[in-house]
Amino acid sequence: MNTQNETTREFESINVEQFQRDGYLIVRGLANPSFCESMIGEINEHLSPLHGPAEFEVDVSYPGSPDNRLSEGGDTPRRLLHAYGRSQIFRDCAVSPLLGNFLRLLMGTDQVMMSQCHHNCIMTKHPGYSSKTSWHQDIRYWQFDRPELISVWMALGEETEANGGLFFIPGSHKPNLDRGRLDKDLFLRTDLQENQALIDQAICPTLQSGDVVFFHCRTFHAAGMNTTDRVKLSPVFTYHSADNLPIPGTGSSVYPSIAL
Repeated sequence: MNTQNETTREFESINVEQFQRDGYLIVRGLANPSFCESMIGEINEHLSPLHGPAEFEVDVSYPGSPDNRLSEGGDTPRRLLHAYGRSQIFRDCAVSPLLGNFLRLLMGTDQVMMSQCHHNCIMTKHPGYSSKTSWHQDIRYWQFDRPELISVWMALGEETEANGGLFFIPGSHKPNLDRGRLDKDLFLRTDLQENQALIDQAICPTLQSGDVVFFHCRTFHAAGMNTTDRVKLSPVFTYHSADNLPIPGTGSSVYPSIAL
């Protein structure tokens, strides 16, 4: 990643109020080009041949995913799992001191922890067989004392609507929606007018290589399919404060968190 001097301007001007208002914040060029290229090279080594564990598009059964593992595109990976344990450069990314500085500021805490149970992966969106992810909050299946986690998404190339870039609904981390506004899988129901009013506010920010998005675990977000001819690669990690503990016996407590 960049050195501290290279990001002084960004760090000093980070808009905590904007993050609190919108539920996400983009920091441009946080990772330098050489780091991004090294990450891409390492990821490609894990993709070809594929090194597990991995989640496949067929596993999620989202719109656009292959029908089964034997159908065309059935072996398309969606995520390389357990990124922190895979490679030193992935670990350097996940627990970067620079990320820690930003997260401490956004969280208002002195001690930040990286969850090994949630995200901790490399998202891969392949042409032709990538699926569409509907509107959701990441906290839906996470179990912590408080729903106050932040995920960090790094672009390793251009990310737009065309290749399945992220959409966010600004401010959607604040309201507590009635259960009836979500479907059985806790996705935002698109058949309800009150939900459509929220979705109409969504934006898909264009990201360039090295840009990083910090987003609240309650912020509704979605992503379309990759309609380009190039694979999109995006490391994603999730963080919580040291005093916001995973609930014992849940999936959020299976692996110990890592201190930054």
